[in-house]
Amino acid sequence: MATSKFHTLAGLQIPRGMVWSDEFGWSRVEKSLEYSLTGAALIDAGVRLAGRPITLQGEVDAGWIRRGALTALQALAEADAIGAHALVLADGRTFTVQFAPGLPIEGKPLARPELPVEDYPYVATVRLITV
Repeated sequence: MATSKFHTLAGLQIPRGMVWSDEFGWSRVEKSLEYSLTGAALIDAGVRLAGRPITLQGEVDAGWIRRGALTALQALAEADAIGAHALVLADGRTFTVQFAPGLPIEGKPLARPELPVEDYPYVATVRLITV
């Protein structure tokens, strides 16, 4: 499988050092367990069709994103709040996603620049869900 230096979201490049932090924190199978009045276990199960979280997260020592790219992602999230976008991870996997509800993008500058330029590095988190 070919790899890339970047993940891409709707054509915007995201550093591949921003890792999918919750990749193994979700299950397609949803189950609930209740007990009947007789004490028998009642198990209900179903398969989720969408809604898998994909959180791309940088750290202080890796996965920095430039201010210009972060600004472009923020603009995309605000302009197209419910639209679906193609996400291609650096390892070639492809997903159809939208920005997660709540706070889809967070970013903090690596230091405290008074006037950050477009290529200043930020530590960021991008929250998406599959659709």
